[in-house]
Amino acid sequence: MSERVRRIVTTRVQHPTAIAEAAAHRVKAKSVLGDNGRAMIIAADHPARGANAVGADPSAMADRAELLDRLCTALERPGVTGVLGTADILEDLLLLGVLDGKSVFGSMNRGGLAGSAFEIDDRFTGYDAATIAAMGFDGGKMLTRIALEDPATAEALENSAHAIDALNDRALIAMVEPFLSRWADGRIRNDLTPDAVIKSITIASGLGRTSAYTWLKLPVVDDMPRVLASSTLPVLLLGGEVADAEAAFTAWRKALAHPTVQGLVVGRSLLYPASGDVAGAVDRAVSLL
Repeated sequence: MSERVRRIVTTRVQHPTAIAEAAAHRVKAKSVLGDNGRAMIIAADHPARGANAVGADPSAMADRAELLDRLCTALERPGVTGVLGTADILEDLLLLGVLDGKSVFGSMNRGGLAGSAFEIDDRFTGYDAATIAAMGFDGGKMLTRIALEDPATAEALENSAHAIDALNDRALIAMVEPFLSRWADGRIRNDLTPDAVIKSITIASGLGRTSAYTWLKLPVVDDMPRVLASSTLPVLLLGGEVADAEAAFTAWRKALAHPTVQGLVVGRSLLYPASGDVAGAVDRAVSLL
């Protein structure tokens, strides 16, 4: 067990109130966009959906000590502005004291477990808006998959709308990650054609009784100028699992030129790069900004 994990476990056992104390004393980010006007947010909320795989390793993200080591390395790099995660991970990072000056986003709906028969019924089992506000974080993120043939989509959309309202009421960013999805061979597949992504954007942009604090977290697909023209909401580009790093960086660079794009939210491709060099991968992503 790493020294970091030993410290965390000891604190959780002997002094659990240290989490709230660390949140209260954390130095908040001056801006979600950092000093350079662009966001570089590290995403680490995958394990809570049971999505632990990276490449050929089905349990890569399940080793918490290694994940925390990689997160600490990423957060130490110049230009990294924030992190996105579930309570367990963000609280580990709070106890390690590595979130000062960073924007922090709580992951809200993790109930649609990867590969489950109820994946579209994506319950809000993580953060709620009240706790995000109480912890002094900057916003909440929700995955919003729209499967037109699945009746559970209606409630999933309603729940996302309620979460957006609750975050907007507290002047917190509602980071919405929409996909037009479908069932195929017993699994949910996201449709990444430009027309499908555009439809998901127009649906997600209209959720809630106000969009004043709503941002979109979007994949980089073909014909991004047309895709990004479908909304005036601020956009953060997601990374996903990258098979071709060179192609991904080229695509990110082109999309970042669009005026609605405010930065990147990237997880596995930077935390578990094929090269094994977390710092190098993060630095290269930051250079795009």
